[in-house]
Amino acid sequence: MSISKIINKRISPEYVLLGFLYHGPSHGYELNKRLADEFGYIWRVRQSQTYNILNRLELQGFISSTAVEQEKLPPRQLLHLTEAGIQRFTAWLNTPTRCSVHAIRVEFVTRLYFTRQYYPARTQEMIRIQLAELRAGIKRLRVTRASLAGDHTFDRLALDLRIRLLNSILGWLKECEEAIISQNGHGGDHK
Repeated sequence: MSISKIINKRISPEYVLLGFLYHGPSHGYELNKRLADEFGYIWRVRQSQTYNILNRLELQGFISSTAVEQEKLPPRQLLHLTEAGIQRFTAWLNTPTRCSVHAIRVEFVTRLYFTRQYYPARTQEMIRIQLAELRAGIKRLRVTRASLAGDHTFDRLALDLRIRLLNSILGWLKECEEAIISQNGHGGDHK
């Protein structure tokens, strides 16, 4: 796999920032603090990285900013989600996470948070879709493993480990689904 493909598969906290702005306008400092407070065990992001991501999102047209005057201080930038940003966030929210332990731990948990936050009635269906995606991915890995030549011992071992880890995530997703089903009064969509 080339370096460019690896870089393109990196998971970015940009969707966390878009998700926070989906709720309403905010300042960069507040977004960074909220990211650390609410996703500190999932995302490790320095404040400078948050500002770099926000600048990139603004250049790409997904967010806009307005200057808010302050007494005896420089103006603060109030960030807003644009229509393109709303479309980008909701498209991401409705896309299953790829079959990867890291992606499930980081990206799926983030999606689950925002689905539960903004569209609680869709949470159970989201989990079911992710379960199907994971089962299909495990099946593909098993086919790949079965096709390996006998001298590919370490490839086989690596695939065995990946399959086992993904099977444990299947169990965890089923627990998530059961927890959602058992909750009463989860309400309708917020938006």
